[in-house]
Amino acid sequence: MEFEIEEILSLVKKKMREQGGYSRDAYKQYVVETIDYFLEKGKLTDDDNLEFIEDRLMDMWGTVGREQ
Repeated sequence: MEFEIEEILSLVKKKMREQGGYSRDAYKQYVVETIDYFLEKGKLTDDDNLEFIEDRLMDMWGTVGREQ
């Protein structure tokens, strides 16, 4: 699961740079969008603990926000 979180985080950071959204609300939106994208592509399933993944990514906001 750690690999998926890192892969999602990488795509979220890319979206932040491309779309210029650097607020916590924008970050949350990108996290949700990216999780949905991974579900559509079959990289995640409903059997994965999606709430845990989203919570882990949101916990990383402090670090990500400082990087941007």
